[in-house]
Amino acid sequence: MPQMKAIRVEEFGEPDVLEYVDVERPSPDEGEALIEVRSVGVNYADTMRRRNQYVEHQELPFTPGSEIAGTVAEVGEGVEDVSVGDRVVTLLGTGGYTEYTGVPARNLIPIPYGLNFDEAAAIPLQGLTAYHVLETSGQLEEGESVLVHAGGGGVGSLSVQMAKLMGASPVIATASTQEKLDLAKDLGADVLIDYTEDDWTEQVREATNGNGADVILEMVGGDFPRKNLQCLNAFGRMVVFGAASGDRGSLVPAELMKKNHSVVGFYLPNIMVRPELFGPSLKRVLGWISSDDLKLTISARYPLEKAREAHEALEGRETSGKIILNP
Repeated sequence: MPQMKAIRVEEFGEPDVLEYVDVERPSPDEGEALIEVRSVGVNYADTMRRRNQYVEHQELPFTPGSEIAGTVAEVGEGVEDVSVGDRVVTLLGTGGYTEYTGVPARNLIPIPYGLNFDEAAAIPLQGLTAYHVLETSGQLEEGESVLVHAGGGGVGSLSVQMAKLMGASPVIATASTQEKLDLAKDLGADVLIDYTEDDWTEQVREATNGNGADVILEMVGGDFPRKNLQCLNAFGRMVVFGAASGDRGSLVPAELMKKNHSVVGFYLPNIMVRPELFGPSLKRVLGWISSDDLKLTISARYPLEKAREAHEALEGRETSGKIILNP
């Protein structure tokens, strides 16, 4: 059987458990396409799976990687919508850190003209998260105010831009450094707040005429969920999609009654199994990038065999944009 290179994890741990090995090249099953992977996005979810600290339990052994872009190398029986040679992008659970991988053909999205493989692979996970926390879970309406925490980060920087594209006003971005606040400003944030300051909730209320934000994107954890409710407008929605601090935090449900607050959870894999949500939203986001309405920052590229170094850079916060692996 033909062989290919891939990254495998045989045991959980630090980046040194990422092994660059020879494995059997797969063949596409019925309804699948075999993709020659050209670019892979590197995400915190990959590092969490590597440590078995992800939302769901990770079985061993496995190949990390959820965002891939490449060309169709072969199609299985029953596949009619894609052809060999097509440039495509998709989102997986795992299996992306490899030279070839088989994926359901129905989940493949054509890469728009003018977009390269690296750019296409940089968007599915963070881009779809930003889109759906605003559109699907946040139910954002034109003219409503939005609070985006970590506005200079991966999901945050995209959320700031998408909120503007969706007509939000004002878009409030928080960050912990002036450099990240400046980035959020460059991307369109109307109000900038340093969340290390004790009065950041008061600053949010001041920026919204004393009302509070209509939609708050919560991914910090710790005491942030509770503080977010202090600056959430009546009938506002707080969308929870992470806990970057490592502390999931806590809420008192009865407190939601006072201002008809809603707390909504978001988990991207549930979007991936809903074709009516997954495909159209990824096409829309890719279209924004292709038309230059949405800007990406790719800060580093590594060959596949340097996946260990890529994880070290990501976890060491040595980069401010997307990291890409190239098989």
